[in-house]
Amino acid sequence: MPEDARTPTRLTEKQTRSIGEVINALKPEFPDLTVSKVRFLEAQGLINPTRSPSGYRMFSEDDLNRLRYVLSEQRDHFLPLKVIKSKLTSWDRGEDPAVPRDSGPAPEAYFGGAGVSMAADELSRASGLSRDQIDELIAQGVLSPMELPDGRQIFRDEDLSISRAAHRLYARGFEGRHIRSLRLAADREVDLLSQLVTPLLHHRNPKNRRRAAEVLADGASAGAQLQENLVRARLRRLLEG
Repeated sequence: MPEDARTPTRLTEKQTRSIGEVINALKPEFPDLTVSKVRFLEAQGLINPTRSPSGYRMFSEDDLNRLRYVLSEQRDHFLPLKVIKSKLTSWDRGEDPAVPRDSGPAPEAYFGGAGVSMAADELSRASGLSRDQIDELIAQGVLSPMELPDGRQIFRDEDLSISRAAHRLYARGFEGRHIRSLRLAADREVDLLSQLVTPLLHHRNPKNRRRAAEVLADGASAGAQLQENLVRARLRRLLEG
């Protein structure tokens, strides 16, 4: 029987998926994905699902995530398959990809914190926000306090920095819904950056985790620099217009 999107589920101890299940899982993100496309990528050596005794392709969770990465790189970055395959091959071999000379901060510096831990009243005093504004920012997903077992909420380093920036925006007439739009832009950037390290995070070992942290720190730093300069250039044109 030909293998197509109607192939029945065939699970192993590792919970593999049939090619039909893979298509169904990725269709919401990649509506044009077909069985032929998956087979083509396999033929190009970008994915390598195992085979059942009867010859059916069996995709593990790593295979699914690897396929998602390839499709995302094609769609979002327009990278040719040769470049994508080279990146995957380097990671599979444990090799470090070429790092630009002006690469960003070390992960320890970028992700490290000062160990701030404060309650809402303390955050209000430190940032200048009112309690109502803090509650609004939580509702808008801008602030994400940590919930303790006893129900108390604790705010950390990034929450304090976010709150101080939000206070400046409130003072200029921004509302919570406006600040939420900036949070949504940040979410999109996180989604984009996460695609860069998907293959690395499949293999749970310290070396790959470290490499993923370096890629994310550099990518986030470069993205922030790009964003700031794009905004500055456009605002300059606004003032000069």
